[in-house]
Amino acid sequence: MIDITHIVQEAVGRAGLVDGLCCLWVPHTTAGITVNEGADPDVQADVLRTLSRLVPASGEYAHAEGNSDAHVQSILTGPGVTIPVDAGRLCLGTWQKIFFCEYDGPRRREVWLRFLKQEY
Repeated sequence: MIDITHIVQEAVGRAGLVDGLCCLWVPHTTAGITVNEGADPDVQADVLRTLSRLVPASGEYAHAEGNSDAHVQSILTGPGVTIPVDAGRLCLGTWQKIFFCEYDGPRRREVWLRFLKQEY
């Protein structure tokens, strides 16, 4: 789980988005994105440990590539999130951070961003 909050906030600033929505999308089937606690790194370790327990690497998978666990784990976190933006800042709770979740890497990955401007 890689904290990308600061990168996304910088992109919001570069785009000049004051009020609206920031939509993030991960175009990969073995990665995901989520918002969760970022103050205590034990939370990320707990999440990854739990996902590995729920969806173990060795299982009765038919997928020949050998990364079925990564596909299922990415389904659990999902490929996208939408975060409100107010006064140029991401509307995240005190402890919330945006995490890119890599389940089958390291690999070269992308996170796509789109901004929706609130019209008054």
